[in-house]
Amino acid sequence: MDAHQTFVIVGAGLTGAKAAETLRSEGFTGRVILIGDERDHPYERPPLSKGYLTGSAERDSAFVHAPSWYAEHDVELHLGQPVVHLDKKTRTITLGDGSTLIFDKLLLATGSEPRRLDVPGTDLAGVHHLRRLAHADRLKHTLASLGRENGHLVVAGAGWIGLEVAAAARGYGAEVTVVESAPTPLHAVLGPELGAVFTDLHAEHGVRFHFGARLTGITGQDGMVLAATTDDGQEHPAHDVLAAIGAAPRTALAEVAGLELAPGEEGGGIAVDASLRTSDPDIFAAGDVANAEHPLLGRRLRVEHWANALNGGPAAARAMLGRPVSYDRIPYFFTDQYDLGMEYSGYAAPGSYDQVVCRGDVGKRQFIAFWLREGRVLAGMNVNIWDVTEQIQQLIRSGRQVDPDALADPSVPLTSFLD
Repeated sequence: MDAHQTFVIVGAGLTGAKAAETLRSEGFTGRVILIGDERDHPYERPPLSKGYLTGSAERDSAFVHAPSWYAEHDVELHLGQPVVHLDKKTRTITLGDGSTLIFDKLLLATGSEPRRLDVPGTDLAGVHHLRRLAHADRLKHTLASLGRENGHLVVAGAGWIGLEVAAAARGYGAEVTVVESAPTPLHAVLGPELGAVFTDLHAEHGVRFHFGARLTGITGQDGMVLAATTDDGQEHPAHDVLAAIGAAPRTALAEVAGLELAPGEEGGGIAVDASLRTSDPDIFAAGDVANAEHPLLGRRLRVEHWANALNGGPAAARAMLGRPVSYDRIPYFFTDQYDLGMEYSGYAAPGSYDQVVCRGDVGKRQFIAFWLREGRVLAGMNVNIWDVTEQIQQLIRSGRQVDPDALADPSVPLTSFLD
């Protein structure tokens, strides 16, 4: 029966490419159609703000598969082709060129898009976003030019993308100012307790922070950026500006089709169950756009990180094939900035924890931080300490109460909390 079915995947990023790979590796013999609105072959996004942007990795290292892989595995790849309409009643999608495709099962892996600055001057040539490989191509050239010419980059937003680009820019020798409305970088993720670690790290490398402020305008001449102004009346020299103020899930197709969406206060996105199935039994969603019921955490969660794309695509593919799926991966992400490498596992929203426990030397940036609620570990972050992610995730999964003093003691093995 598989040979007569058509499975369509909308979104040719890491999620979509890994879903297509899994369909074939799991023995599906029907048509697999993978559609992307970019002209580049499916690629992973971390290199865009890490290795490729800094120059430590080649552009080709970002691609999920060799270009020949898709034809070799009978995956019909449509690049540079947006999907403009989804009709769940007729099981059809309409492409930008007006053609239509009928599907038996559909996976929406449409990802997210960068939020735009709503201030005067955003149409100037020196205003950047970073989401696509083409964005990274342009930004890499820009950072190199700024470094050669002692130019200034203003970054709006001190989240992961903003900080990684700031580090890359300093690596090229550019002057960098980061404008952030919160009192510390990564305030919503790490809280005030650990955000200061990244303030100090970047300050040591010459980055200037302007906290408690927002950009209100970008001024320029002849199409080029000259300065950026903030709501406290200050003007910051700038030759280029990066908007790094977050991303919004691309839900337009789902909304038009009448699929259930998650409320904005729960992160937005397409509402799916633990098997990544939408409100329509033949349509699934995975990656940045999916807001899933998390069996372990007992709540809805939309995750925008690499590991979710890597693992969510295969999970959705198995669900499309009728396999039993309960997607309960612990959220995980990583970053590399200067000489700091970090991995974070778990989920600890602001207000969800009552204690932060650190083991190791925070000042030397060699430590593990744990976010606890009533003695149970919600999340853990290891900084320049390696091979502990599995133990941290096991500790989160266990739901056990731990002694905070013992947890803070590096001489007490993490494995002892799992016995």
